[in-house]
Amino acid sequence: MKYFKFILPLIFLSFGAAAQTTIKQDAAIKAMVDEVSSKNIEANIRKLVSFKSRHTLGDTTSKTEGSGAARNWIKAEYEKYARESGGRMTVQFDTFTQPKGNRIDNPVHLKNVLATLKGTDPTDTRVYIVSGHFDSRVTDVMNANAVEPGANDDASGTAVSMEVARVMAKRSFPATIIFMSVVGEEQGLYGSTNVAKRAKAEKWNVDAMLNNDIVGNTHGMDNDLKDNMHVRVFSEGVPSIAAGNDRMINGLISNGGEDDSPSRELARYIKETAERYVDQLDVKLIYRRDRYLRGGDHTSFLKEGFTAVRLTEMNEDFTRQHQDIRTEKGIDYGDLPDFVDFNYVQKVARMNLSVLANLATAPAAPQNVVVLTSGLTNNTDLKWDNPKEGKKPAGYYILMRETTSPFWEKKFFVTGNAAKLDYSKDNYFFAVQSVDADGHESLPIYPRAGR
Repeated sequence: MKYFKFILPLIFLSFGAAAQTTIKQDAAIKAMVDEVSSKNIEANIRKLVSFKSRHTLGDTTSKTEGSGAARNWIKAEYEKYARESGGRMTVQFDTFTQPKGNRIDNPVHLKNVLATLKGTDPTDTRVYIVSGHFDSRVTDVMNANAVEPGANDDASGTAVSMEVARVMAKRSFPATIIFMSVVGEEQGLYGSTNVAKRAKAEKWNVDAMLNNDIVGNTHGMDNDLKDNMHVRVFSEGVPSIAAGNDRMINGLISNGGEDDSPSRELARYIKETAERYVDQLDVKLIYRRDRYLRGGDHTSFLKEGFTAVRLTEMNEDFTRQHQDIRTEKGIDYGDLPDFVDFNYVQKVARMNLSVLANLATAPAAPQNVVVLTSGLTNNTDLKWDNPKEGKKPAGYYILMRETTSPFWEKKFFVTGNAAKLDYSKDNYFFAVQSVDADGHESLPIYPRAGR
């Protein structure tokens, strides 16, 4: 079902008026989505490739080649977009020294690039982050001197962050959005780890982080499939910060919440919102943190307790990833721009933009969402508090699904802070999200047990 939006009467009427709500596209968000340009994305990917190598341990002194030249160019492009923001966007290097360690042969001075579009509501501290990594590699991860184009891995993700920033810089949103290009992913997630630790130490209120990594290929290596309609979203189940926390783990197990971590709710939100705005798109929810035995920059944020997911193409071509440029047995190897589907990257960028714009415009999520358990009944009694910051919601959606369903299947609109549903908490899962008068929804909050 495309939108899985239901026009249903409210089951419980005492705490707020029932309403029938038509879910539709926001014209302003749709205009931004349509503005995302495949030509700009292609130009940015080819420019990144032109630096020959963006290896984390490579040259940082040249003005035309290497990681230093690449990050300077990225920063300059973000600054160009910032000039259209009326002073709301600021651009900075996030600078740190990575000590000698795994895949780092000597201490190295590194720089991420962050473009921050400040929210317009001073009472709203929420932060949303979209990211790609600009470093590249070939077969030997320690070879810093080869030609390392990194067109798909991950100039494509960097181009997504840049193009979304270009379009969104000209608009304003209540919450803050950070457009990020990080270094050191191939050596060990070092750039994203620095930002995530900084966010934790400085108490950034990161509501969601979208990691775009390898989002430009539409041809499957093993199955010869051409697929430009599907994008994978990877999300972890049991939160990374639950390790060693028996109370959290037992709480998840006891109420069936193993499949309703904050990152899973973000993934479901991405599917619903992106498919609302982007034509010919089918978002595939992959219920694991990342691909089998692999990882990405969202992991750095998960480990600090933030909500984060990875967006990746449907079918990877491993003749393009982490390969020396060569021809072997009639097969061309190497991550070159001519093998990137720029229209597909455009679709991924539009997907990111629709989600970021909807979240940054929506009210903050409800607080203290609980299922009341003071008595045994075959109903479900929910209550919650208003968001602690930002604008007041026009109301709330109660989300419901079968326990075997991966997606929310029904939405009930209420205007109060409680609801009594004629559906058993034993047989269904529920969540609550804030919504404003124009239909922008917060992330869903899965309830805990309460009295």
